Order: sequence, then C-alpha cells, then structure tokens
Amino acid sequence: QVQVVESGGGLVQTGGSLRLSCVASGIFSFNVMGWYRQAPGKQRELVADVTSAGNTNYADSVKGRFTISRDKDKNTVYLQMNSLEPEDTAVYYCYAQRLYTYWGQGTQVTVSS
Repeated sequence: QVQVVESGGGLVQTGGSLRLSCVASGIFSFNVMGWYRQAPGKQRELVADVTSAGNTNYADSVKGRFTISRDKDKNTVYLQMNSLEPEDTAVYYCYAQRLYTYWGQGTQVTVSS
C-alpha cells in the first residue's frame, strides 16, 4: 500500500519561511514527486515538481522564492519556501507518481499579513 505523508505546514508572517517535507512509501521509487496547492475557492495548482533525474519545474508565482529538492534513496521531497506572501496561503498537497499518482492528505500553510 502506497502512503504519502506531508509535514511542516503552519502559520508564518509575510516574508517568513517554511519547509515542507513529504515521504512516500510502498513503492521502491517514483518517477516524479512534487507539490500542488489549493487556496479557498480556487483550483488546485502545481507549485513545483522534480523528476528522478533531478529536473525541476516551478510555477511562475513561486520562482525565485521556493526550492524543491529530493532524496531519492528515502523517497522524500522537500519544499523550501522563502519570502512567503499571503497569496501563498493554501493547503499544500504532496504527490508521488509512478504509473499512478498518489496523493498525501495535505498540510495547511497560512501566511499572515
């Protein structure tokens, strides 16, 4: 059984930083791991992802502020979020993909102004 578990969300002031972590288990390795987010009343959107080869992809809104990294041996992906803005407030979902896409339960990130 595949499990995807996020951690690291919380409340932070504008300009602050948070680091999200996500561990996926149940499959030896995943092709792509990444993060989506969903703000109240909005559609879920891609934040960043990273392939098994180390190629990264970012939403324009987070480029230069967020950094995604991955530990392949541990099936773990991290999202370092700096210079946070109120617009980054959302539930952040981790996913891991190999033939199918597996989702975590989400972790709340709230940025106060």
